[in-house]
Amino acid sequence: MTDAIRPADLALARACDQVMACRSGAAPRPVVRGFFDEPTNTATFVVHDPDSRQAAVIDSVLDFDPAAGALSYEAADRVIAYVREENLSVTWILETHVHADHLSAAPYLQAQLGGRLAIGRGILRVQEEFGKLFNAGTEFARSGDEFDRLFDDGDRFAIGAVEAVVLHVPGHTSADLAYVIGDAAFVGDTLFMPDYGTARADFPGGDARQLFRSIRRLLALPALTRLFLCHDYKAPGRDSFVYETTVADQRSGNVHVRDGTAEDDFVAMREARDRGLRAPRLIMPAIQVNMRGGRLPDPEGNGTRYLKIPLTTGRA
Repeated sequence: MTDAIRPADLALARACDQVMACRSGAAPRPVVRGFFDEPTNTATFVVHDPDSRQAAVIDSVLDFDPAAGALSYEAADRVIAYVREENLSVTWILETHVHADHLSAAPYLQAQLGGRLAIGRGILRVQEEFGKLFNAGTEFARSGDEFDRLFDDGDRFAIGAVEAVVLHVPGHTSADLAYVIGDAAFVGDTLFMPDYGTARADFPGGDARQLFRSIRRLLALPALTRLFLCHDYKAPGRDSFVYETTVADQRSGNVHVRDGTAEDDFVAMREARDRGLRAPRLIMPAIQVNMRGGRLPDPEGNGTRYLKIPLTTGRA
């Protein structure tokens, strides 16, 4: 347990104890395999217990060509092939948040591999916010029923004999989670590689000050905690995609939030940087699909499914 932990933060204390037990050999260390989807710069992870072979899939990708309105399954099929080759049994399909940059393949994976689909309870707020944006009618319940479990901060679960703790880490969105599974933390969009920095905080429900505090909470995990990131964009001077790091490397080298960075300085930097960022290319299709747990809109009377794009004309 690190000195930075506040006694009241029981979820973080449990996560730290779990990491240390795993690193000492007192608890099993999970096996992690990453699958990188270059078109969306997204990393999907399969994490499993080496003894029971039980597994979870985290932040899956459904291929989508917006110009053609075409869906395909190459990224998800790579995950399925690996699970079957390794003789794994999927018990969880996990989302760290409602992604704005890719469509989730969770329903497709669930149909092929089984497992319970889970996300943070903050999905209820996201469904309310974006249900209004997309003028979703009464058929969209905004109840989170598309998911099998809604996690709260501090909730615990297991993948075989590997223990896991859920940490609520808002800031990028209001609903972001990190899953600390054994000695591996899957932090979603909260952090990028140390040479690239941190996630944006300008989406609805995002907040740069919350993001800073969530990151510092994550960086209170033990130094050797493995951190697995949802995205990489190749920082200047780096030729390869990388999406695994450690707490120690982030604390010493993250260009936005290393040790010694003041909260107000981070907030000023993050807000200024976000003002210059364009919206993600797939934000409109991604949000309206992912807020439904990756489920596509129902077919209309002609048998075709449609996605909506709200228009801003600048005129009355």
